[in-house]
Amino acid sequence: MSSGALPSAIAIVRISGPRARDALDHLAGAVPEVGCAALRTLRHDGEILDQAMLLWFAGPRTVTGEDVAEIHLHGSRAVVDACFAALQSLGLRMADPGEFTRRALFNGKMDLSAVEGLADLLAAETESQRRDAIRRQRGFIPQRLHEWRSRLTHVAAAIEAAIDYDGEEEVGGDPVYVIGGIRTLLREIERVLALAPAERLREGIRVAIIGPPNAGKSTLFNQLIGRDAAIVSDIAGTTRDVIECPIAIDGIPFLLVDTAGLRTTADPIEKIGVGKARDEAELADILVDLAADRDSERCVAVSAKADVTDARPGTLAVSVHKDTGIVQLQERLVEMAAAMIPLQGEVAFDRRYRQALAAVRNDLSVAVGTTDPLLVAEHIRLAIRELDRVLGGDGVEDMLDALFGRFCLGK
Repeated sequence: MSSGALPSAIAIVRISGPRARDALDHLAGAVPEVGCAALRTLRHDGEILDQAMLLWFAGPRTVTGEDVAEIHLHGSRAVVDACFAALQSLGLRMADPGEFTRRALFNGKMDLSAVEGLADLLAAETESQRRDAIRRQRGFIPQRLHEWRSRLTHVAAAIEAAIDYDGEEEVGGDPVYVIGGIRTLLREIERVLALAPAERLREGIRVAIIGPPNAGKSTLFNQLIGRDAAIVSDIAGTTRDVIECPIAIDGIPFLLVDTAGLRTTADPIEKIGVGKARDEAELADILVDLAADRDSERCVAVSAKADVTDARPGTLAVSVHKDTGIVQLQERLVEMAAAMIPLQGEVAFDRRYRQALAAVRNDLSVAVGTTDPLLVAEHIRLAIRELDRVLGGDGVEDMLDALFGRFCLGK
C-alpha cells in the first residue's frame, strides 16, 4: 500500500510486475488507457469489493521499469483487506519494504545515490534534512563522482601513452600537465572530505548537557525540548541515566542529551550514570557545560540558575524560570552547528562515499609524490576502481538490504 495508515479517505494499492495487467483486468473487467484515470467497480468471485479509481502505466516507462497499476480505494481496513485477499488469490504477494525502489534501482530507473536520497527524504524532519535529501535524490553525488572518474580516465590514458611511447614527444601527455591535473582533482576531493558527514545531518547534532548535580541540567533540558521529559527535583543525583530527545532549531536537527551530575560517588547505580555522562561528553558534537568558566571550540559555558545565583564570569547567564538566556543559547547552538553541516547548495557525503574518497585521495597523493610513471599509472587505476566500486559496482548487496529496510512497504 502506497498511502498512509488506515483508516483514511483514500488507500492506494500499487502493483508492479508482469501480472499487474491481468490483476486489473480480473478485478475491473478492463484496463484503462495508459496514464488515464478510470472509475471502475471492482469484483472478485462475483462479489463487489469497492468502487475505485484505476491507473495503468505500461513498462518500461514507469517508476520501477515494469508494468505498474494503481488502485485508489476507499480507505477502510475492510475494503483494503478484501482487495489484498483478492490479489493474493490471483497469485500476487505483498511487497517487501522498499521493494518498488529496489526494482527501480535494478532496472536502471534510479541510481544508488538517488535511492539513498529518497530514504533520507522520507525520514526528513527538518528543513536542512529535506534540502540535502532532495539534492542527493537529484543525483548530485554520482554526477560529481562520474566527473572525477572521467577526468582520471583521461589522465590514465595520457600516462599509458607516455609509457608505451617513451621518448616520442608527439605522443603521450606532458608530465607537468598530467600531475597538475591530478593535484587539482586531489584538492577538490580534500575539500569534500573537509565537509561534515551526512550522518551528522541525518542523525542530528549531538548536544550533551553536562555539569555537577543540581546545576539545573534537567530543567534546562526540559525547557529546550518544550516538555517535561526529565525528572526535576532538589535532590542531588536524581538523573541517573541518559535521556535523549531530537529537536529542531532554525531548521537544523539536534539530538539533545540530558546526563547525570558529574561527581565522585559511592552509590553503585549513580556511579554507572556518571560513567555514562562522561561517555556522552566524549561523544557529543557540542557540550552545554554548566561548570565551565568559558566557551571553547565545542563547548558553551552556561550558568543555568542565574535567577538564584550570580552567573560565573565569562558564561552565558540562563534562567528557565525568568525565561532569560534561552534564546541566546539556542542562537549559539545554531551558530556552532552551522559549521558542522553542509552549506547552502552543498551535499553531505555519507560514510560509504567518504571512505571511498579517502582511498582515492590516498592513491592520488601517492601518484603526485612519485616520478615513476608506472607507479603513477597503477595508483590512478586503483583510484578509478574505487570510484567504480562506490558508484554501484562491487559489494553493495548488504548495504542495499539495510537501506531498503528503512522504506515502507509501498515504496
